[in-house]
Amino acid sequence: MEVTRIFDLLPYIKEKFDWKDDQLAGKVNGEWKKYSIDDYMEYADNVSYGLLALGIQKNDKIAIISGNRPEWNFLDIGIQQIGAIPVPIYPTISESDYDYILNHAEVKIIFSEGAELLGKLQPILDKISTLQELFTFVDRGKGHRYFSQLVELGKQNPQPELLEKLKADVKPEDLATIIFTSGTTGNQKGVMLKHSSIVQNFKCCEHIPPALPGAHALSFLPLCHVYERMICYLWHWKGYGIYYAENIGTIAQDAKDVKPEVMTCVPRILEKLYDKMYIAGEKMPFLRKRIYYWALNLAMKYKLENRSWHYNLRHRIADKLVYHKLRDVLGGKLSALISGGASLQERLVNFFTGAGFPIIEGYGLTETSPVIAVSNFGKNGRMAGTVGPALEGLDVKIAEDGEVLCKGHCVMIGYYKNPEETVAVIDKDGYFHTGDLGRWEKVGDKFLLRITGRKKALFKTSFGKYVNPNLIEEKFKESPFIDQLIVTGAGQKFAAAVITLDWTFMPGWWGRHKLGDYPKNRQEVVDNPIVKKRIMKEVKKYNKFFGDYEQIKKHTIIADEWTPQTRELSPTLKLRRNLIEERYKETIEELFV
Repeated sequence: MEVTRIFDLLPYIKEKFDWKDDQLAGKVNGEWKKYSIDDYMEYADNVSYGLLALGIQKNDKIAIISGNRPEWNFLDIGIQQIGAIPVPIYPTISESDYDYILNHAEVKIIFSEGAELLGKLQPILDKISTLQELFTFVDRGKGHRYFSQLVELGKQNPQPELLEKLKADVKPEDLATIIFTSGTTGNQKGVMLKHSSIVQNFKCCEHIPPALPGAHALSFLPLCHVYERMICYLWHWKGYGIYYAENIGTIAQDAKDVKPEVMTCVPRILEKLYDKMYIAGEKMPFLRKRIYYWALNLAMKYKLENRSWHYNLRHRIADKLVYHKLRDVLGGKLSALISGGASLQERLVNFFTGAGFPIIEGYGLTETSPVIAVSNFGKNGRMAGTVGPALEGLDVKIAEDGEVLCKGHCVMIGYYKNPEETVAVIDKDGYFHTGDLGRWEKVGDKFLLRITGRKKALFKTSFGKYVNPNLIEEKFKESPFIDQLIVTGAGQKFAAAVITLDWTFMPGWWGRHKLGDYPKNRQEVVDNPIVKKRIMKEVKKYNKFFGDYEQIKKHTIIADEWTPQTRELSPTLKLRRNLIEERYKETIEELFV
């Protein structure tokens, strides 16, 4: 079975992996509900029939606003099979963002999850002139129908001959989906991706995860983001069963249940996981604590190659005493842990690799379907701090100003109804300008890509010195005290920073230093002179890694926590610099007085 369009994956799975009973699985009332490929195909077809019965035609836009669940996949494939266009949207964005996206995309049907989300959508539904109907998965409200009722409508109105004709009319070069970028500035842009771009992308990544048909993948990153969505297509291609975690808080328990061989993550998850592992040692008895932290520090010094016999001996001892227990946190069977979406600190790459979590790093954007480069387990295929070699078939080069440019099968058609922005990022030679800065690192016979920051984030001080805030921010975030910070100083005499504390780490540190009852008000923590002195010590420590003009000369600590919900971070956990600088304008101005 040849796969040239995304929905070709289902007959491909049927042909190659028909014996599996867990192509998809999600939790219902605390129990895993599994779906075979026959179940998957039946649901997808009934979604197609139901949409046809509602009058949906080729190129009509259907929004999916939901967390991860098997029904997400049923919709995704069912929509594509009739040539309609799925428009996945984050469940966590603002009401104004929903208003803009749903109108801009001319959405005809919305599939929404739960009463809370309906509360955001209800006030704007009348403003969406193209909208015909809204379905929910759970918590029916305001007269809206359930997803299951669409499936039942499809069962009552089967049109198999028409469906086969519509599927045949969909070409590999046709539009497969519109994905709105999470964005750090302005209105979100609708990225138009072809079937062939996404299919080629996951095929070019097939050498990354091990060949383990029947293996399990645990998925918790949002399917509305192209990264996890493409990866799940890759899991289909490889014959893995996909289990959807209930939520971020249940990952550890779900991993123990599923014992996955593969998982995807973003650096923030690994940073938090490391923090929890580190803090776990604090409550251990003296001797056990000494052994535990010895092993953690040893893993931090791990190298992929050229390890001494003495290091390897100590590593084997640490593995028997500590590392195998750490691996049990994620089920104990991981063969690949794929990190993307942002840069992962080199020390954490070393740590997790040393502890037996096989880390693979990748890089890409929504506009590139998404992968441009990804490391691999082959000789010279990975190095901490790099994102691996460019994918086969792509022309990736570094411009004179250091920007990463990409040309090839993965590049988007363009931005939906936005030709001006399209021309601004795809030049006349067909190269997509990523906006990221990078350089090549030669490792043996391979060239691996290192991303060094965002082009637009660079700023110049009043002395004419360029500062790359991304590099400084990533280094400072190695501190267990610091959750986020933004480095600023364009046109000023020096660089300064606004810092948010790691509110998971602080209570334990406060208790260990016997500072009394931990305050209920975070501002009291920020104002505490001992805390201020400790953060100053951290600033001085990390400043040593940078030249004088790059160092943080002044900083302020704030009691806020930056999250996608509070809007300082994008859904992919990138700083929204313009928003932060506007929101904290007075605070930042005081740093330069």
